[in-house]
Amino acid sequence: MRFSLPLFSQLALPSEPGASAHSPGGASAINRWLWRLALGAALLATPARAAETDSPPKRLKRSEAFLGIHFDFHAGRDCTEVGRNTTREMIEGILDQVKPDYLQIDCKGHAGFSSYPTKVGNPAPGFVGDPLKLWRAVTAERGVSLYMHYSGVWDSEAVRLHPDWAAVRPDGKPDDQKTSPFGPYKDRLLIPQLRELAGEYRVDGVWVDGECWAAIPDYGEAAVKAFRDATGIQEIPRKAGDPLWLEWQDFHREAFRQYLRYYVNELKQSHPDFEVASNWAFSDHMPEPVTADVAFLSGDFSPQNSLNSARFSARCLQNQGKPWDLMSWSFSAPQSSPVRPLKSVPQLQQEAAIVLAQGGGYQAYFRQKRDGSIFDWQMKLMAEVATFCRARQEICHRAEAVPQVALLFSRAAHYRASPALFGPWGSHGIHALRGVLQSLLDSQNSVQIVSEHHLSGQTARWPLIVIPEWEHLDPPFRDELIAYVRNGGSLLLVSWRAARPFAAELDVQPEGEVAQVGRYLEHAGWLGGLHTYLQRVKPGPNARPFGRLHHSDDPRTPHDVAATITPVGRGRIGVLWFDYGDAYLNRRVPVARDFLQAMVRELFPTPLVEVTGSHHVDVSVARKGERLLINLVNTSGPHEFEKVYVFDEIPPVGPLNVRLRLDRAPKSVVQQPEGRRLEVIWQDGVAQVAVPRLEIHSAVVVDQ
Repeated sequence: MRFSLPLFSQLALPSEPGASAHSPGGASAINRWLWRLALGAALLATPARAAETDSPPKRLKRSEAFLGIHFDFHAGRDCTEVGRNTTREMIEGILDQVKPDYLQIDCKGHAGFSSYPTKVGNPAPGFVGDPLKLWRAVTAERGVSLYMHYSGVWDSEAVRLHPDWAAVRPDGKPDDQKTSPFGPYKDRLLIPQLRELAGEYRVDGVWVDGECWAAIPDYGEAAVKAFRDATGIQEIPRKAGDPLWLEWQDFHREAFRQYLRYYVNELKQSHPDFEVASNWAFSDHMPEPVTADVAFLSGDFSPQNSLNSARFSARCLQNQGKPWDLMSWSFSAPQSSPVRPLKSVPQLQQEAAIVLAQGGGYQAYFRQKRDGSIFDWQMKLMAEVATFCRARQEICHRAEAVPQVALLFSRAAHYRASPALFGPWGSHGIHALRGVLQSLLDSQNSVQIVSEHHLSGQTARWPLIVIPEWEHLDPPFRDELIAYVRNGGSLLLVSWRAARPFAAELDVQPEGEVAQVGRYLEHAGWLGGLHTYLQRVKPGPNARPFGRLHHSDDPRTPHDVAATITPVGRGRIGVLWFDYGDAYLNRRVPVARDFLQAMVRELFPTPLVEVTGSHHVDVSVARKGERLLINLVNTSGPHEFEKVYVFDEIPPVGPLNVRLRLDRAPKSVVQQPEGRRLEVIWQDGVAQVAVPRLEIHSAVVVDQ
């Protein structure tokens, strides 16, 4: 603070030197004037020195940040004393123990009640003081950014009070949770409340929850009229399978995008430094280019089977061209259990490692009590996880993936099949995608998940492109993939479903109809049972059979062709003629994993990195500056077992053999963050190192 000159006339000065408080003017007047001048100079100077020495440290923008904590409690009618136990000591305790870049706290949950005394929204029933002002004051003093958890599309209280703000269901009744982008909600509540947070409370930004994944089609009058005006279609579809259902869904997808762009742009105009993210926008829920001026991308992956959820979600975010982070739930939340036990330190470290290995930032979600205070004993857990993350920040954060294997998440196919406007669930294609991804990762491939907008015009960057069981490709994109193969690329089609658009190039003759069968896949002298859908085929002269599916558990019995490989131009197309993804997720056998990997290696024989020694290692190859990084995450442990809520032991793996194909011998290879220098054996363009032991995460850092 600097004092202005008019302030001096209001100061109550002490007795001046050389005069009493009541002395008249005269000779001492000059002394008094000089004394006042000196005092004024001192008062002007002193605060400036304080500002230089005591000003709060600069806060990181979320788009620059690495590590945070999320708190929320979705305030409701039962919250009558919000703020009673929110103290300076509680907040300082979080910051002292964890040392985060930012905190993200509750301010409005799905119920629609604000957990601070808002003047423009719907506050919770009762408050003790203004807890948000305290959160802001303490975080600002410590140089820690403060972001708000705010439920956007989903606001039950807003639609209760204003039914005309709600999306209308197919039966003509207003929804009791979800707002409509065609209604006044965004202008009457959403934007004014976010401006209140940005202006009056000076928080740094907002993480808007309940957004794309909560959006639903609106059968209200305004939406129907807009649809008819835009398309000329008069008959409105009511359910999946009705004529023009895709057009109706796509219309509402665009309505959400316009809603998001609108409120982000409005906030940019009034508060340009206020950062906005819409939870799960432009992610695995919304596999498309970023078309809104959000500051960062974010999401909270599944509280159960979290490691595999993170493997999928992180790879969907890493190529989107925006800063991003992912959030663990710090507790297990099985639907069948009334309790939500806190996870262990190793469990959260393993989840965090998956995110860090893809170059993202990390946060963990801890619950707030119904009065808005926290379970402070839990911060010792987050403190240990934070230490683990900080040790890897310089190595991993913002590293860029090196193209090796591209796995297609088709926007066109997914939106055709998805029952929801946005969300990675409910269709065969998304389920199969996750199964194929897990199999590829369990064979230590470095995989990026890409959509059409990543591949279009860029296919040559990837030595191998894998198409899982998508049943539709837009013709221009299909033609681009064929051109990629003709120019020397390798394409792997997993399932007869993915093969259909390429029938003219494959030189195989289908035999009979697709049928659900039990077969025994043969590979490397072993047989593994599969229950799957199979298209029997007869290969032509250019299609080479690859693998056998026996009719019984005996390699001497009749068999069908499992796969084919066909040369096309200077490249090749491989096809598995049976459904694979669901079988690998739910009826896993190692023979299937190894067979798919044999196909991968046949089509892509010289990967940059090969890791052997355990299938329980997630491998990601990246670059950061001049350094090549091989991230290794130990995926051991019962993280996908439904009956295990919390586990506190992850068996180490190793030794691991890492082979690197390089254009010259590396200067050094170091296992980080351990700082362990690894001995290199260099021969014929291959550097070979041994990683003696992998606990949870290490990066093999190659200095060339």
